[in-house]
Amino acid sequence: MAKKESALEDDADIEPSEETGPAKPEDEKKESTEEETVGLEAEAKAPEAPDAPGVEEVAEEEEEIEIVEEKFYDLNLRRIWAAPREKRTPRAVRYVRQYAAQRMKTDNVSLSEETNSLLWNRGISKPPRKIRIRVVKDKEGKVIVFPGEGK
Repeated sequence: MAKKESALEDDADIEPSEETGPAKPEDEKKESTEEETVGLEAEAKAPEAPDAPGVEEVAEEEEEIEIVEEKFYDLNLRRIWAAPREKRTPRAVRYVRQYAAQRMKTDNVSLSEETNSLLWNRGISKPPRKIRIRVVKDKEGKVIVFPGEGK
């Protein structure tokens, strides 16, 4: 026990200036990374480039389409799940295109980014079981598939 007590007393004799000592290179790295993160945050808060379309512009493009026909469909994608695991979502995309083309009687079908992300949200092997879509046909015969309200 006497040895333990003497070891504790030796630790107590250390002056605070020795503990802190000169700055270590690790401390300097931490300070520089903090400054870099502050600089990166300031850049992230900077306004977007004027070339990038905003949300309002995308909504205006959607409104610019002269809608001839608009329909809502609830699709049950259960048959997609019979496909091999790594082919399910691509098959779901093809199925949605085919379904819209068949219902709107045209071959010119495109999926909106929102619909595509809705299908791919959980990855290649787990598309949704059911989706609601809004199919819009313009006067030129072009069909665009948007996600529907609800679900």
